[in-house]
Amino acid sequence: MNDRLKIVLVGAGSREFGPASIRDLLLSDPLCDRGLSLVLVDVDPSELPRTRAYAESVAGRLGRRVLVSATTELDRALPGAHAVVMAIELRRYFHWAQDFHVPRKFGSRQIYGENGGPGGLFHALRNMKPAVDVARAMEAHCPEAWLLNYTNPLTKLCEAQSRLSSIRVVGLCHGVFDGMKQMAHLLDLPVDRLDARASGLNHFAWFESVRDRETGEDLYPRLKRREREAHWLHDWDEIALSRILFRVFDRYPSPGANHIGEYLGWAQEFLGSSVLQFFYDPVDGAPWETGKTPTWLYNLADHPTDVPAFPVAPLDRLRDNAANDADGLDPNADLAPSGELAAPLLEGVLCGLDTALEAVNVPNAGYVPGLPEGAVVEVPARADASGLHPATMAPLPEGILGLLRTQTSINRLLVDAFESGSRRNLLQALLLDPTTHSYRAAVHSIDEMFRLQKDVLPPMGW
Repeated sequence: MNDRLKIVLVGAGSREFGPASIRDLLLSDPLCDRGLSLVLVDVDPSELPRTRAYAESVAGRLGRRVLVSATTELDRALPGAHAVVMAIELRRYFHWAQDFHVPRKFGSRQIYGENGGPGGLFHALRNMKPAVDVARAMEAHCPEAWLLNYTNPLTKLCEAQSRLSSIRVVGLCHGVFDGMKQMAHLLDLPVDRLDARASGLNHFAWFESVRDRETGEDLYPRLKRREREAHWLHDWDEIALSRILFRVFDRYPSPGANHIGEYLGWAQEFLGSSVLQFFYDPVDGAPWETGKTPTWLYNLADHPTDVPAFPVAPLDRLRDNAANDADGLDPNADLAPSGELAAPLLEGVLCGLDTALEAVNVPNAGYVPGLPEGAVVEVPARADASGLHPATMAPLPEGILGLLRTQTSINRLLVDAFESGSRRNLLQALLLDPTTHSYRAAVHSIDEMFRLQKDVLPPMGW
């Protein structure tokens, strides 16, 4: 246990992922007590000096003796690594605006464009080659290392990495905490009172049980009563869809309407903000034609009425696409954990600390009964010196399994399409998608997206 731990951050130039991950690692006593070597990697060199200076400043404030280096060359960063943590995007908001709007132009009913629906397929294909390249580079340089992936669409990319490489891949996301907060609010309890366990797919998970940590009480009966008593319009854009699904399928879902609704063909009536996301006037031209990517609105909770009428600095609540990500590189800001799970997981598998993890995304090995073996699923887990131990969950109701199985088939077909370079396999995945309404529209969407994103999508032909 005397070897210095080497952890590589891929995509470290991001102003959201980079500083948050740096803080989490440097705030960890178990990791830093082992001696930490932190390697920052990004294909864009412009932000690396600033990110490295931030890491060194935080290490100084915390009194950590950490080796920090930065490089654009992944092959130089990986040898000897114990873990690789990655979050990557290619011109996130510019291409994301296309993911949102182009399928809708051809009649798609998708309400979002990040993880599910046609937009989610193209988002995944853009990130799939670099994600798989990282896994294959690890095979050559650090085959025993852990690959922890934050990159969306998480399930699709983890499935590609786990199927197309031999690397241990774990997808991590905070979405399940959003569902816990919603239930705690409905129950009028502090969220830390909830012992809640969910299973399913990332951004489409369902709580098997919800108990009071102090009393052991099953809170589901109370949650059902409180949900029925709550006003329908309360926090509509975030939980109205979850409430309907809870009433129909008898399990509370997570994380919220934007993400859950991506996997449903009928969700649009439960998300009022869908027409405002990346809103633009088509008379002025599409954002990808003008180069002016509009503001991304997550949902109506971002208070669009507060947007100033004249061009001044954008509000933090609204994602300013010119800056790409929230700027978290202030070395004098308070240092607090992000709540993400990479550091706790690494404390378990690298330092031997017995650690509970609310959600990990791993290939199914009976963890979610009724879903295909090998399909990437989301379940709770424990981590310790002997490795990662995903929980085997109780069977979900058949109605929920039916919704999830469709998505596991789509994910498999998408990886097949990437591996074979076949638009025909991609078309199969798109025709399975619940938001697809027309064969012609599906074909036109594929061709148009490959025209617009030809520089960043993998080569694929009919």
